[in-house]
Amino acid sequence: ELIEKSEKDDSILARARATIWASRFSMLRPFFESSTGTRLKSGIKLLVRASVEFHPVYAYSLNITDIDPSYTVGDLARKKQEVIRRLREEGGMEVNRDLPFPTVPQRIAVISSETAAGYGDFMETMENNSHGFRFETALFPAVMQGDEAVVSITAALEKVFEKVTEFDCVALIRGGGSKADLECYNEYELAYFITQFPLPVITGIGHERDETVADLVAG
Repeated sequence: ELIEKSEKDDSILARARATIWASRFSMLRPFFESSTGTRLKSGIKLLVRASVEFHPVYAYSLNITDIDPSYTVGDLARKKQEVIRRLREEGGMEVNRDLPFPTVPQRIAVISSETAAGYGDFMETMENNSHGFRFETALFPAVMQGDEAVVSITAALEKVFEKVTEFDCVALIRGGGSKADLECYNEYELAYFITQFPLPVITGIGHERDETVADLVAG
């Protein structure tokens, strides 16, 4: 189903039924996802080429024959910049980053997936650091990618807040992955939650080249 929404209040302005034949979809989907770094899923903006089909019983529908990935890439970049602009207007971009940071934070609340390679690498580095420092860490498990990630991560932060006096900082760890895996870290709700958190938040999200909104607002 294709819909057009109002940018003012998210109300639906137009709706149309569409189809993609399986043979066409098997070609369009991998090309779209490799070009955009995001999954072909509900809720994203698309620019498509379609033919109008009419059936006497099922009425008309749009038969999608091609998708322009550059349009979606531009829209995702625009959304990220809108989140950054909103946080700046609200004065939140520097709030968490301006919190005093201990010279050697030794009590660290870690938000990650227990089975994630990134978490394992983090713990290996902490336990075998070259300076011989000893750290106390506590894992607060969370879903680190997908549609449930924002709610799960903020819930983990709330659990850390309940024991806020027991920690020096929070480490948000999500190892390398595709751009699609990191989309949730550009969401306003998560970024805002980080800006308001009373402990310094440090991030280890994705590869070195990746930069999410969560990285920008954290220490």
